[in-house]
Amino acid sequence: MLTIDSLKEWGANTEEGLGRCLNNEALYLRLVGIAMADPHFDDLDAALSEGKTKEAFEAAHALKGVFANLALAKLTEPISELTESLRGKTEAVDTQALQKEIREELAKLRALKD
Repeated sequence: MLTIDSLKEWGANTEEGLGRCLNNEALYLRLVGIAMADPHFDDLDAALSEGKTKEAFEAAHALKGVFANLALAKLTEPISELTESLRGKTEAVDTQALQKEIREELAKLRALKD
């Protein structure tokens, strides 16, 4: 079951995230649950696999905003790095490694819900 404590153990800054939700724990947990199912994850994967940099950037940027606002750093950090790489079209960044890290952390977050 998704709880504040399980999110803290995973690495979320729950104090910051709760603060953005006026310390409404139920709202925060509901928003985290919604974020886990964000369709931009699938959009990002599809765009990256098809080499569509602009679409990948847009999906990554949307995810960056969602996860940063919820203070879920384990996802915000790799998503931010990927976003900036796509923004600058930097070839030096391994987008596949970042994509893998994002999917692994998302799986860990989703496992907290079960």
